[in-house]
Amino acid sequence: MNKADRFDRAHAYVGMWVTADGRIRQELLPNGRYDEARGNRKSAYTGSYSIRGSIIDYVDDTGFTADGEFRDDVLYHAGMIFYRER
Repeated sequence: MNKADRFDRAHAYVGMWVTADGRIRQELLPNGRYDEARGNRKSAYTGSYSIRGSIIDYVDDTGFTADGEFRDDVLYHAGMIFYRER
């Protein structure tokens, strides 16, 4: 897979992802960065992400790493379930 293919794949997931209760909101930005809000705390976590197939890898600005998986337009990450905000 070339770099353009990886970008197109990542671009398919760009946007806002939200837990069912709306408490956690994770925005995947087109530049490979993410911004996660928790409750009233804006930008609680920020960092970069990369996508390989349906797997997303996160590197928080503090150096913490995590991953997740997209399945049927749902994001499963760190024991949480995110739905695309339309």
